[in-house]
Amino acid sequence: MTTTPRGLRAAGPLWRIATLLVALGVLAPVASLAWLALGADFSHWSHLLQFVLPQAALNTALLLAGVGAVVLVIGTGCAWLVSSCDFPGRRVLHWALLLPLAMPTYIVAFAYLDLLHPIGPVQGAIRWMLGYDSPRQFRLPDLRSMGGAIFVLGFVLYPYVYMTARAMFMTQPAHLMEAARTLGEGRFGAFRRVALPLARPAIAVGLSLALLETLNDIGASEFLGIQTLTVAVYTTWIARSDLAGAAQIACAMLLVVIALVMLERHGRRHRRFGSAQRMRAMQPRPLHGTAAWMATVAASVPVLVGFVAPAAYLVWESIKRLQLGHGISRGLITSLGNTIALALGVTVLAVAAGLVVAWTARSHASAPNPARWQARAATLGYALPGTVLAIGLLTPALAVDARVAGWLGLPGLPLMGLGMVLVVACVIRFLAMPVGGIESGLARIPPALEQAARLLGENATGTLRRVHLPLLQPAIGASALLVFVDAMKELPATLLLRPANFDTLATWLYAEAARGTYEEGALAALAIVATGLLPVVLLARTQFRPAPATGQRPPAIDHDNPSP
Repeated sequence: MTTTPRGLRAAGPLWRIATLLVALGVLAPVASLAWLALGADFSHWSHLLQFVLPQAALNTALLLAGVGAVVLVIGTGCAWLVSSCDFPGRRVLHWALLLPLAMPTYIVAFAYLDLLHPIGPVQGAIRWMLGYDSPRQFRLPDLRSMGGAIFVLGFVLYPYVYMTARAMFMTQPAHLMEAARTLGEGRFGAFRRVALPLARPAIAVGLSLALLETLNDIGASEFLGIQTLTVAVYTTWIARSDLAGAAQIACAMLLVVIALVMLERHGRRHRRFGSAQRMRAMQPRPLHGTAAWMATVAASVPVLVGFVAPAAYLVWESIKRLQLGHGISRGLITSLGNTIALALGVTVLAVAAGLVVAWTARSHASAPNPARWQARAATLGYALPGTVLAIGLLTPALAVDARVAGWLGLPGLPLMGLGMVLVVACVIRFLAMPVGGIESGLARIPPALEQAARLLGENATGTLRRVHLPLLQPAIGASALLVFVDAMKELPATLLLRPANFDTLATWLYAEAARGTYEEGALAALAIVATGLLPVVLLARTQFRPAPATGQRPPAIDHDNPSP
């Protein structure tokens, strides 16, 4: 018989059944995708292997390699710079380096396509300074290229590596670096041989998150003319009406996802270190003169490129549109309402499901333990690109929708028409956020409180309602905010599963950019960015507090899973 450790009371059978249903719901799209791909005519495979997959796979591999290199260099370098050095602007830059997280990749691509256009403001200013008169005399390389896609995605996604690496650098004990310097290592040698290996698990987590976001991207890649696997899935399904072919490409994407997850696991393999909670944290070294200002410039460039320039462009274009008297179109207002309604529905369901999964897993923390495996399965949706998830969910969703329509005597597909399938897809994709956040919150609650509630006669549900929920409010609030904002920004799943005549801000912007009417999409992009700033501010306040003074305890970190 298995027992629950530390005197915690196990959740009832209804909680376990609910967790099992959530896990099966997350795994259903993967099983459906495999069934759809294997059940199709093999002539699809030969066509895809000959004409589609080679180029799309090569482009995807090049994009992942390029973006991976950029985010590693920028994220790790900036994290070490603000952790180990004190220079002008450091107090602002240590949180401002997170700001590109507020910019969806497709919005940055949307902005830079106009900013870096041959007759745009940037190239025009360069030609003016160099004395040229036309783009024929001087022009920068075309942004619609592999290099342009790597540039855009790299400068938007580097905060994933920066967050995790910075959190690890903040907790590394100072005596290790001092010992390396005493043994004759220079500052760079101490970083390379001590600090970097200790931070490798965190860097692996951040890199895998950035690459998964790169794989999920559809808007920026399509805007910039890069035929990745994700774009191939979308065009095969929508433009060619070939669902089976899209499913087969999506299966190829799943292999890439598995490889990225294995890369992250390999990076953290055998890398568990003791806690440094009672050791003196590393203090930043003051820089002076030219070195100080060079550090300021180096840490400022990613913020300027990844956030300030595209955000300033959106503000300028929005002001120009309003000054010309065009105002806010009716379609944009409708899209804003649809976006808020979708995000609210996804947030409520995702947080509720996350609470069920996290609570059941905590109440059954013994091993062997099916609840723990079910909790891990419930978080797999975040690793699935939106296009893969949409195709895998479509077949079971249509079957359920047809059955519901028959029971209710309604024509058509009521669940699809009401957007419920889209809501379910977004819940599956973002469920990892509330599960992880609530699990972290539960881990910080002393078991003695639950034991006291048990002695007073409370059952598991009563203990959750009267003890844990009040203490979990910060974790639940933070998780809800992250889910809400990500649901507002979601593009691939929304493009594929939205009802007819249903637009969100993301799909509105995508349509305007596809038509080349950038001024029409600026307001929608600005609304998405303004909303995306909320979780960035939250992360900055909670993750990156100033390093504690000597002798105090530095912030704790889970060395096995250092991601926030």
